[in-house]
Amino acid sequence: MFYAGLFWDYLKNYFKTRMTYRSDFWVQVLSDLLFFGMNLLFIFVIFQHTPVLDGWTREQIIFIYGYFMVPWGLFGTFFNLWSFTERYIVKGEMDRVLTRPAHNLFQLLLENMDPSSLSSAALGAAIMVVTWPMIGAEFLWYDPLVLLLLIAGSAAIYGGIYIGLTAISFFSDAPTGILPLMWNIQSYGRYPVTIYNKVIKVLLTWILPFAFVGFYPAAYFLNREMYQGVALLTPVVGAVFLTAGILFWNWGVSRYRGAGS
Repeated sequence: MFYAGLFWDYLKNYFKTRMTYRSDFWVQVLSDLLFFGMNLLFIFVIFQHTPVLDGWTREQIIFIYGYFMVPWGLFGTFFNLWSFTERYIVKGEMDRVLTRPAHNLFQLLLENMDPSSLSSAALGAAIMVVTWPMIGAEFLWYDPLVLLLLIAGSAAIYGGIYIGLTAISFFSDAPTGILPLMWNIQSYGRYPVTIYNKVIKVLLTWILPFAFVGFYPAAYFLNREMYQGVALLTPVVGAVFLTAGILFWNWGVSRYRGAGS
């Protein structure tokens, strides 16, 4: 109840702040939608030159992309730690966070929460709803429950990877350049891994499992027999990476000695 109350208070404070500058809020929402709209347009351009991509139709690729946007929107909302190094390490705000009774990571996630990113998740969900009848996928009564479980696992993968990478800042106060690189790698997860070579396929499946934030969970609904086993590993992979990320974070915090002078 204590943490639930904190979440609610931070959420109210966020909207009070953002609604003071409403135009900025809606501009950010619009820019996010335009960004994903351009990526969607890119898919249409590709299929102007080929009817299928390694056996995948345009509607199937769009469905995968729609799924990809949902956990990405949740990640952008609740795991927004892009400015952690500059704000909390270099400027010393981490010292303030550590003096409070709530867990430090939970505080940071709430302080940097960005509900406007939920617009991306909503657009992704709408894309899935529109394309579902087009892909000819069977709809079973338990599919909504499976979908929620897979989305939670995908968002946890995002969270675990980026929490772990952000924790590197506790060992070095200089920008590592890893986060921009990871930003580029994660985009590969919105396309079928079957179109990549074996090295990239292994990388995206087991080392940096971004294939589980887009392709594999979405493929479960496209071809249950072929991808059911690996797709249902999504919550497991999410739990493993989120736990590992938090453990590494806690270790980094234990090594933190303050901003100094």
